[in-house]
Amino acid sequence: MPAIQTSQEKESRLRTGAALMAIAGLAFVGYAAVFLVLNFTGAFLELGIGPDEVDKGKAEVEAFSPELSHYISHLHIALSGFIAATGLGIAGLSWYGVRRGERWAFGTAVTVAVVALAVSVPAHYPWGLATLGHLGPVYVAVAIFLAGVAVAYSAMRSPGTKHG
Repeated sequence: MPAIQTSQEKESRLRTGAALMAIAGLAFVGYAAVFLVLNFTGAFLELGIGPDEVDKGKAEVEAFSPELSHYISHLHIALSGFIAATGLGIAGLSWYGVRRGERWAFGTAVTVAVVALAVSVPAHYPWGLATLGHLGPVYVAVAIFLAGVAVAYSAMRSPGTKHG
């Protein structure tokens, strides 16, 4: 039989779990910022993607087709915005909702993260783009997020926690 948590223990676990979840969300924002900056540098390609994964750089793409280069750039800009927005959403839901024991905020934060990762990560593998330098920071953020989810969930499943 599991031990009954005191109200203070629950609040402490919620704060800790929510903080970890929010930190992970902010890490996604940081990843998006790097992604955006690299778009405007000579690197052109994403973090952790280089000549071993893509055999053409910015100059070669521009020489082949300036329109294609602009299209790729616009995709990088748009994707960085969506990554940042996802991270901000996760951080806000975690810090302001999960920390208060709001189950709807917890469920929404987890669902947003799962959908974003389930859609974006698998496509890296068939084309050899799942490098440690590229997905490693994402996996670190996911590990932090999952630790926060586990801690917050352990507090939320206890009697007396909000059911919002």
